[in-house]
Amino acid sequence: MFIVDSYALAIALCVVTMLCWGSWGNTQKLAGKTWRYELFYWDYVIGILLFSLVMGFTLGSMGEQGRSFVPDLMQVTSAGMLSAIIGGVVFNLSNILLSASTSLAGLSVAFPLGVGLALVIGVFNTYFFVGGNQGNPTLIFGGVALIVLALIFNGLASAKQNAGAGQSSSAKKGIILAILAGILMSTFYTFVASAMDIENFENPAAGKATPYTAFFLFAIGIFLSNFLFNTIVMKKPFEGKPVGYDAYFKGQLSTHLVGVLGGCVWGLGTVLSYIAAGKAGASISYALGQGAPMIAALWGVFIWKEFKGSNSTVNTLLTLMFILFITGLGMIVAAGN
Repeated sequence: MFIVDSYALAIALCVVTMLCWGSWGNTQKLAGKTWRYELFYWDYVIGILLFSLVMGFTLGSMGEQGRSFVPDLMQVTSAGMLSAIIGGVVFNLSNILLSASTSLAGLSVAFPLGVGLALVIGVFNTYFFVGGNQGNPTLIFGGVALIVLALIFNGLASAKQNAGAGQSSSAKKGIILAILAGILMSTFYTFVASAMDIENFENPAAGKATPYTAFFLFAIGIFLSNFLFNTIVMKKPFEGKPVGYDAYFKGQLSTHLVGVLGGCVWGLGTVLSYIAAGKAGASISYALGQGAPMIAALWGVFIWKEFKGSNSTVNTLLTLMFILFITGLGMIVAAGN
C-alpha cells in the first residue's frame, strides 16, 4: 500500500485534507438551490462509501509495504472493526447536524463554529488517548489556543452581522446545531485511530487496520447509521416540511452527482489524514485537517457573499479570525519538527 515516508509529505497531505474538508460544503450549497439537504446527504454518504472502496483497491493495494486492502480487512479484530465503525456512526450524527446548521446559518458560520470546536476538543482527545509521536505540546496547544480566539472573533462577527439584519430564529437554531455537531465531531477520530497501528504502517501489528481499511470500515459506519439518523431527520426536519424517499428518487442525475462529488471530496481529505498520521502524529494530522473552518469561511465570505454589506467592525473581526487561524495552524505544523 502507499505509505507516507516523510514529515514534509505528511504535512502536505494534511493541507490537502484541510482544503477538502473545508470545501465539500460548497456542493451542499450548490445542490441546496433546488435540493433539500436531507436528500443531498444521501448522495454525500454514498460518495464516501464508494470512494473508500476506490482507495482500498488502488492506493491501499499497491506496492510491497504494509498489508494490502483485502488481506488486511480479513485480519482486523472484531474490536478494531467495531471501533472504526463506531467512529463512522458518531461522525455521521455530528455531520448531519453540521449540514443542518450550514443550511440554516450559512457556511461561514457553521463550519468555523462546529468544526473549530471539534478541532479544539479533538486535539486533546488525540494527544492524550492515541499513541504515537504527537509533537511539541507547547506549540500544539498554543496553536489551538489561537484557534479558539479565532472562533470567538468569528462568533462576534456573526452576532454583529445578524444583529444588523435582525437575527432570525433559523440562524440561532443553526448556531446551536453547530455547537452540538462540534462536540460530537471531536470524538470520532479517536475511535478510528484506535483501530490502526499509528506507529507502524509498514508492518502494522496483527489485528490492527491500515489507514485504507480503517477508512472503509468508518465509511460502513456512516452508511449504515444514515438509515436511522437521516430517516429521522427527513421525517422530523429541523426546518421545513417532512420529505420522503420518493422525492430522492425523483432527483435529476446531475443533482445526485453533486452530492456524490461532495462525499468524494470529503473522503479524499479523510483518507489522506489517516495516511499522514503515521508520520505527522494523530493530533497534528487531525488538527491541521480541522483547519477546514478557515477554508470554509473563505468560501462563505468571498464566494457566497454571506457577509455582504458588513460594516467595518465585522470586517475587522473576520480579518483577525483569519490571522489567528493561520498563525495557530502554523504553530501546529512547527510542533512536529
